[in-house]
Amino acid sequence: QVHLVESGGGLVQAGGSLRLSCAASGSIFSINAMGWYRQAPGKQRELVAAVTSGGSTNYPDSVKGRFTISRDNAKNTVYLQMNSLKPEDTAVYYCNANVWTVVPGTVDDYWGQGTQVTVSS
Repeated sequence: QVHLVESGGGLVQAGGSLRLSCAASGSIFSINAMGWYRQAPGKQRELVAAVTSGGSTNYPDSVKGRFTISRDNAKNTVYLQMNSLKPEDTAVYYCNANVWTVVPGTVDDYWGQGTQVTVSS
């Protein structure tokens, strides 16, 4: 069993910043890619940022230059620094991790419970 716990969401004015954190715990042998997704009301869940175990990152154009993903492999934690926030960034943000578990010894995707980010204009 693997658990992802997110923190750092909240309400911020347009142009402001927030930093999200997501800590993974449980039966972890290693973590491959980690990422952040978001889902706004009435929209599909979309990728916001991803980082491989080696540190390579990927962002969609909508957040490139404003958001930065990073990870601390020793702490099994991934971060998302969000700057120059816009009202259209308002969504529930979900952490995702591709984990090789000790038990049952498989590779699976795990999700956090989500954290609300609201950007006011």
